[in-house]
Amino acid sequence: MPEQKHSEEKKTDRIDYGILFSIMMLALFSLMAVYVATTHDTSSASPIRAVIMQVAWYVIGTIAVVILMQFDAEQLWKIAPYAYAAGIVLLVAVLFLYDRRSAGYTGAKSWFKFHSFTFQPSEVMKPAFILALGRVVTQHNAKYTVHSVRNDFILIGEMLVWTIPVAVLLKLQNDFGTMLVFLAIFAGVVLVSGVNWKILTPAIAFVAVVGVAGILLVTTDWGRNILGMAGFKAYQFQRINNWLNPSQDTSNSGYQLWQSMKAIGSGRMTGRGFNVSRVYVPVRESDMIFSVIGENFGFLGSCALILLYFLLISQMIKVTFDTKNEFYAYVSTGVIMMILFHVFENIGMSIGLLPLTGIPLPFISQGGSALLGNMIGIGLIMSMRYHYKSYMFSSARDKKF
Repeated sequence: MPEQKHSEEKKTDRIDYGILFSIMMLALFSLMAVYVATTHDTSSASPIRAVIMQVAWYVIGTIAVVILMQFDAEQLWKIAPYAYAAGIVLLVAVLFLYDRRSAGYTGAKSWFKFHSFTFQPSEVMKPAFILALGRVVTQHNAKYTVHSVRNDFILIGEMLVWTIPVAVLLKLQNDFGTMLVFLAIFAGVVLVSGVNWKILTPAIAFVAVVGVAGILLVTTDWGRNILGMAGFKAYQFQRINNWLNPSQDTSNSGYQLWQSMKAIGSGRMTGRGFNVSRVYVPVRESDMIFSVIGENFGFLGSCALILLYFLLISQMIKVTFDTKNEFYAYVSTGVIMMILFHVFENIGMSIGLLPLTGIPLPFISQGGSALLGNMIGIGLIMSMRYHYKSYMFSSARDKKF
């Protein structure tokens, strides 16, 4: 009996309670924000039903976390290519079985729909892609122990082999915002992979030049003609117009951004109070959920939310340093980049700093597939801590005897 109790105590010590606390507090923010958003939106479903559905997805996500915690690095390594292949199959399938109604509304062929249930496969593809990149980089570095320019170019080429199919499929879905998330994951893993600065420096300079050229392209008539021939749509140009000048069209295409900025500004320092909404914001239960936080809880509540994200990311970084496992490090970097980019883009677009892209706020926005994808990412991080502690306990026992 004492031995069994000691074993149970070891298992509880292997759980990262800092990450759990951050997720629980974010879940509380989410349920409050979803309730407020759906209460004051007559076109939405019952607020109680919306909250119950969000809780249900959190339960499903928690089950996914518990399951993934049972997988150690070797098992995650083995399933990585299969998870990637399954994700590719889903991304191909959605091109033929996408929801016509949502495609007509959003312009993207990104969702399956079964009766009232919708699912976006690209969300669960993100952690699968992260696992695949982690495996590719670890294999390469084991084979090429010296980071020469030639070897690092080979590494980048191998990573692109796994990235290009995803990018092409997302382009066919017309989901540019999600493609940016995958590119952010790719960039983050490249930065920590040990690639030579002789490659990174010109690459960063090239990205900076492309950024400046991109601004010129979207702000000039000749540039927009080039982008139009490259496949850019009118609604994408309109989003850029609204970003550059939010007040120029506050009744049509710029209405959503303008209302979001008004709602956040009206919250001032402490907010109007829970469930008080005087500014209507379209789609505020998902893409514009930060406007609900800003209006109800003000600047202080918004800062508290950002602080929770900071706490979550710092805990994830700590786990990475503690485990000292190369494969885990790349997986952790991918998950961190995925969450950081979502937070940065969603909050940035809600306050007018970035163009609207339809990217949800992690763990807050209503939407099951996005929440599940993020929880799978958390499960991968929790697995690192769980099995690292297990290894430490085993080592300590071996030394003792």
